Amino acid sequence: MKSKYYLYLILLLSLLGLADSWYLTLEHYGKIIVPCSTAILVDCGKVLRSKYSEVLGIPLALIGVFHYGLFSLVNFYNVIKKDKQIRVIAIIFSTIGTLSSIVFMYLQFFVIGSICLYCTLSAIISFTLLYLTYRFFEDERKFLFIKLTGYKYRYILKKILFLFDAEFVHEKTIGFGKFVGKNRLLRNIFSYFYDYRSTSLKQKVLGINFESPIGLAAGFDYDANLTQFLPSLGFGFMSVGTITNMPYAGNPAPRLGRLPKSKSLLVNKGFKNEGADVIADKIKNQNFEIPVGISIGRTNSSELDSQKKSIDDIISAFKKFESTKIKNSYYELNISCPNLIHQGEVVFDEPKKLDELLVKVDSLKLKKPVFLKMPIDKSDQETLELLKIISTHSPKGVIFGNLQKDKKHPSLHLDEVAKFEKGYYSGKPTYQRSNELIKLAYKNFKNRLVIIGCGGVFSAEDAYTKIKLGASLVQLITGLVYNGPQLVAEINFGLVDLLKKDGYKNISQAIGVDN
Repeated sequence: MKSKYYLYLILLLSLLGLADSWYLTLEHYGKIIVPCSTAILVDCGKVLRSKYSEVLGIPLALIGVFHYGLFSLVNFYNVIKKDKQIRVIAIIFSTIGTLSSIVFMYLQFFVIGSICLYCTLSAIISFTLLYLTYRFFEDERKFLFIKLTGYKYRYILKKILFLFDAEFVHEKTIGFGKFVGKNRLLRNIFSYFYDYRSTSLKQKVLGINFESPIGLAAGFDYDANLTQFLPSLGFGFMSVGTITNMPYAGNPAPRLGRLPKSKSLLVNKGFKNEGADVIADKIKNQNFEIPVGISIGRTNSSELDSQKKSIDDIISAFKKFESTKIKNSYYELNISCPNLIHQGEVVFDEPKKLDELLVKVDSLKLKKPVFLKMPIDKSDQETLELLKIISTHSPKGVIFGNLQKDKKHPSLHLDEVAKFEKGYYSGKPTYQRSNELIKLAYKNFKNRLVIIGCGGVFSAEDAYTKIKLGASLVQLITGLVYNGPQLVAEINFGLVDLLKKDGYKNISQAIGVDN
């Protein structure tokens, strides 16, 4: 009921602005004489007769009549019916009015040298309306800025960024996010415009509270530099890493590449990271606003030339993070990276060898849930065999899935593939198979394993498809590169609309409905 009063107040102020503009319009055409104070700096006549009182021969007062008149109609509609699009229009009107008032007040103070009380009243009304619309139409304000950011990114900024090396841009992006994450004021500014939350997206999974089902996949923030920043962009959770027991500088360049026509990224980092010791020390005292997962894999070293050495290496990494009492909510165990040394000799995506690894993981008696990052190049039968092994051990969930290894996949443009000798593909080439494996896992293990969907998410519809096939949570990376940093907030908005359309009150109700 309280919000209804503010709608009436907004309407009343816009009508007051209309009356003020109408009064000045009559004065302009000589219909009335405007009384004005004789105080210092106040001279209504001087202002109203100046050359700045018209734009292209049209009185500013008359423009104000049209502005406040239309604004009043919009606000009247807001009073009688809640409509997101109309509220967005109200925010646009209040923004235009305020920006115009700033210009006109500047002209009065610094150019004309006098102020008009009636013009000042209009400015006060504009600023008040801006505050009220931004304050009480919070979701619509964020929706507007998110859409504007997306437009500017896709049609302007992305074109500039894509002129530079992909890894260079990635590192600069990480640096920017790290800088913002250290500054509370900057974090709050980003949150003000981009952090959209809705009760319909909240859920508890494995005892962990998620404000949104959309998170950052491992492979982007591999040195854990963005844990303080990403909540400001609307992320519901994030995975850092993949982190290994020992540091690794990365495979020979190029480690990242873009395939725009394929909506994909070439990935060949090979678990590039600063190592468990450095990263654990970095985040051991941090508090996390959203659930943070630590992705762990085997060190990409020629010295780890056996299964036993690689298993011991992985267990050592787990122990380092456990011993520092980091406040992470879960772990990921990456068993499927295709860009590592000794590929084919040391593997964990075969049933017997996976079982050997998980026996050792079980012995750690981890209290935090473990998710296994799964390959997507296995057949359904091979995947079911792996899932059966996992179900007999301590891990609580799986992530489908990792990179696309098929360089002749139909979604890949061969002319783009030919530019890179090594590495594999994220984004759209993983989408279909990821969805198929989510459906397979949910159908056969829904009562045992929680599923996180990952691969080819560029929109709310993409994420919703994975959820309806059985994913409780969804991760992304490539979509951010192609669609912009506001994408998670866009998806959150879109998911709320999709849930309403399907008659669901909460995202948990949609999990697995298409399976």
